Amino acid sequence: MFGNTLEQAAEDWSALSNMENLVRDFLEHTAERLGDKTALVYDGARFTYGALDASANRLANALIGAGIRRGDRVAVYLNNSVEAVVAIFAALKANAAFVVINHTTKRDKLHYILKNCAAAALVADAGADLDTLEVGQEPDWTSLRTVVLCGAAAEQVAGGRPGWLLFDDIQQACPATRPRSTAIDLDLACLIYTSGSTGDPKGVMSDHSNIVFASGSIIAYLENRESDIVINVLPLSFDYGLYQLLMTFRFGGTLVLERSFAYPAALLQVMVRERVTGFPGVPSIYSKLVSMDLSSYDLSSLRYLTNTAAALPVEHIREIRRKFPWARLYSMYGLTETKRTLYLPPEQLDTRPGSVGIPIPGTEVWVEDAQGNRLGPNQVGELVVRGRHVMRGYWQSPEATSRRYRPGPISGERLCYTGDLFRQDDEGYFYFVGRSDDIIKSRGEKVAPKEIENVIYQLADVSEVAVIGVPDSFQGQAIKAIIVPRVESLSAAQVLAHCKRHLEDYMIPKYVEFRNDLPKTESGKIKKTGLI
Repeated sequence: MFGNTLEQAAEDWSALSNMENLVRDFLEHTAERLGDKTALVYDGARFTYGALDASANRLANALIGAGIRRGDRVAVYLNNSVEAVVAIFAALKANAAFVVINHTTKRDKLHYILKNCAAAALVADAGADLDTLEVGQEPDWTSLRTVVLCGAAAEQVAGGRPGWLLFDDIQQACPATRPRSTAIDLDLACLIYTSGSTGDPKGVMSDHSNIVFASGSIIAYLENRESDIVINVLPLSFDYGLYQLLMTFRFGGTLVLERSFAYPAALLQVMVRERVTGFPGVPSIYSKLVSMDLSSYDLSSLRYLTNTAAALPVEHIREIRRKFPWARLYSMYGLTETKRTLYLPPEQLDTRPGSVGIPIPGTEVWVEDAQGNRLGPNQVGELVVRGRHVMRGYWQSPEATSRRYRPGPISGERLCYTGDLFRQDDEGYFYFVGRSDDIIKSRGEKVAPKEIENVIYQLADVSEVAVIGVPDSFQGQAIKAIIVPRVESLSAAQVLAHCKRHLEDYMIPKYVEFRNDLPKTESGKIKKTGLI
């Protein structure tokens, strides 16, 4: 029944099982079933499952030829694009883990992530700031074996440097044969970097089984099907955006990939043309939608809308339902450390619009007090999550991992302590109360105030600064910087200009306020409570 070598036996077992144990299977299995179907619509072009699978195979073979091995990390530093999609699956096909980095990330943070994860390969746009990267050079880049450049200027930027390859050349020269799979479901599939209270981003470790379970659970409650056409305007570096790609390829739908929601009218026209059925959004996007006149757009194909990152205001929920009465709206809650945790069945929106729902299929959730006691209905405590979607921990951060991930009821099991305060009603539906730390969720991203404070402190005229989140119907939370200046001449415009040079767009404060002093705790730390 099986071949007479270990390699042949493994291949025979993979063929016989026909199961999606690895994330690469999402593309490969669908390409085998629906090779000629449109998998991706991007920038007016259409790409079939078969073509994307072949393209990812070519890049994977180039990575393997450059020395990428099982378990290595492949960083993808690109805007939403077909090249980013190909790079993600190419990393998986090379039996490596992918690390998608937001394309607006500035040089210092980019270097931190590349060094922290010891990236062996980088796939990037030729227009990115890569001048100081040197493949395999001491002391900073010894782990980096190759850089793959995309875009029209790739050849000029590469300049024939050893280890620098061109994406277009790879697609012309490398074979489209599928690399042999050696990974198992316990191997890492990706690292997703998320901000922490220290200001340094941490890489959340997701193994293949985490992603297979989480994507399957979400697909189940959204009732996704091959006929679904999902539009994604969220960055692939954001787990919510990334999973639109992974899930759509798993259930065999079509993904309409856009760079952003910066031009809503143009995006709505795309939705009309492509007959989009699924729309994932965040509060800032929905705030734009509810303020628009949509009467001229035929959005009757829309089957469902989803929201996460921050809770939608109740009035926005009502307005969305008024504008899309035929579509199902899913309010959801999650964090990168578990992907998705809760969802509200749409039929419950009228009864409990302020709730983010019940545990996703196959998981368990409860509320605990500081002593570890489970709390009953209408008591406020920390949300604790149990299930196969609880990720592996933080890359190279055992202390942070031990704080977030703690032992479960079964020996060897991990629970996720979310750090978020919740209550549960008498019927088992959960309500977000607040954050137990000061991480800000703005425009669908988690933002560490410390990271912004560190940048503002670079200004010589700043004595003290506290960055906080303030309620905002558009952004979920808006970022506010409260500064004690050294000189009266320091202006908000100077502060914002400095932030724009050193921070991603979503981390730039919306408000800058100057004060004579900031409140302190007994230990001398700045006390943020009540600063709003």
